[in-house]
Amino acid sequence: MAGSERLFLNVEKSVSGRPWVDRLSEEGARIAAAMSQQFGISEIVTRVLAARGVALEETEDFLNPTIRHLMPDPATLTAMDALTERLADAIARGERIALFGDYDVDGAASCALMTRFLRAFGIEPDVHIPDRIYEGYGPNVGAMDKLIDGGASLIITLDCGTTSEEPIAHAKSRGVDVLVIDHHLTDADLPVADAIVNPNRPDDISGLGHLCAAGVTFMVLVSVNRALRGKGLAANAPNLMNLVDLVALATVCDVVPLTGLNRAFVVRGIEIMRKGANRGIAALALAARLSGPVEPYHLGYLIGPRINAGGRIGDAALGARLLSSDDEHECLHIAGQLNELNVERQRIEKQAVDEAAATADAEIGEGKGPPLIVVASPEWHQGVVGLVAARLKERFGRPAFAIAQGANGGGTGSGRSVPGVDLGRAVLAAVEAGIIAKGGGHAMAAGITLSPGQLGEFRSFMTEALAEDIAEARRADKVKIDAALTARGATTDFIHEVDRAGPFGSGNPSPVFALPHHRITFADIVGEGGHVRVTLAAGDGARLNAIAFRAAGTPLGDALMEGRDAGPIHLCGGLSINHWQGQASAQLRIIDAAHPG
Repeated sequence: MAGSERLFLNVEKSVSGRPWVDRLSEEGARIAAAMSQQFGISEIVTRVLAARGVALEETEDFLNPTIRHLMPDPATLTAMDALTERLADAIARGERIALFGDYDVDGAASCALMTRFLRAFGIEPDVHIPDRIYEGYGPNVGAMDKLIDGGASLIITLDCGTTSEEPIAHAKSRGVDVLVIDHHLTDADLPVADAIVNPNRPDDISGLGHLCAAGVTFMVLVSVNRALRGKGLAANAPNLMNLVDLVALATVCDVVPLTGLNRAFVVRGIEIMRKGANRGIAALALAARLSGPVEPYHLGYLIGPRINAGGRIGDAALGARLLSSDDEHECLHIAGQLNELNVERQRIEKQAVDEAAATADAEIGEGKGPPLIVVASPEWHQGVVGLVAARLKERFGRPAFAIAQGANGGGTGSGRSVPGVDLGRAVLAAVEAGIIAKGGGHAMAAGITLSPGQLGEFRSFMTEALAEDIAEARRADKVKIDAALTARGATTDFIHEVDRAGPFGSGNPSPVFALPHHRITFADIVGEGGHVRVTLAAGDGARLNAIAFRAAGTPLGDALMEGRDAGPIHLCGGLSINHWQGQASAQLRIIDAAHPG
């Protein structure tokens, strides 16, 4: 236990085996008190702010983030001027432009942003989203030929392209210009594109590497708008602020840090979404039976998965078409298709997760097991391996890879990591060392392609490369508590007050509250995911509904089920507002429990 950390409720080992610590240091507590006094803000909110490193002088700006204030000049991004000039010229000349996007939410949103922008100038771009199974990630020669044969003189890759040397070189050899807008890491030589705007390219010093591809695309469009005004085309320029809902959607779903400019994108984007400005997003919200106003949580867990379902097991282009459409009938139709695909995706995912978890359980057993999990099967659908890896990571608390094997023994897989373990860098090192055929990604997620016979060597390489980082991450795995409260204090008004410090997500973690000495009066397992639903009672009789997602069969789930009508128990988790039949009520999302000492 670090000297600066203090146990919360004296919990040294919870039912999940972790200590509970106060997220706020003693110095942070002093800053929180000063914030509350100086700005007249509730101390519970200032505790949340101070615990996330917000300084006293940053308080007002943090609580009221604006894109205008937080976005730097787009020209700070390497190659922005060159890309802007080429794209602005193409728009001014009315060239045939083609877009090549990724098959996830970020790729779909980036394509929709660019499509809507180009339409304002009378250009309807050709859009190609690759099939995950038959084409894989990123540009390929066949798709480039198709776009060029269709008449494109300029191809723009969105959320991909940084590592696509051969397809881009091929397009250039046919006399077509290629612009790359991306955010993925690379240690390799850059392709011979006409311009590559990527804040994570090795020679970029903009400090904007936390942006998703849609965020980078937005900055590109700001720059191009400026250039088009210089060409006398300002009258046609769209109001880019009305498109920030697409950036917000991608920012949340791509799990990039919700700090700085990203926070401003999400705050502004949520405001626009609540007005129903994008008919595609509104149709998906309807299909998902979203109740109450749109929240960041809905983007990541209800709307985003439905868009991704198209790229995982169906038509990968559905998401980009939906987000680009203003036709209400078309939007409702596509949203219905995506909803059906999502139901099928859930079925396929559950079967694969059950098999993968059984394999991992047998490998780990009662002991510590390997530092990371690598499982593979020829039975798994390639479109869900990322979700399988995520579930394994959650269940076993260590990085995990799930690989869909081909008939020849090779395979395509995805990995998910834990804080402090950079999976993307390790995968790039495996590619450089010739351990795997292809791979890349971010710190928290990566994709890989294995040739026949590479599975065992890949597992050994990653274990050796990451063992020390994983061990340190496991030692640092603590439940950080922001404050204690009771069931009576967990009200919708309280949640609205705390939400002033949001939006919460990666880089700005959701507040965790401890409820000490509460009793469980009801517990049951609900849903196919094995969620444990409980009712909590405080000593004064106040009650609070709570749920632990996917907890059945885990130490946490067992503790909750065994705690029915037993003695008091400490619980902790995040608070949310549950909307049901026109009523709003507070709900605790339980993440851990501990028996009082």
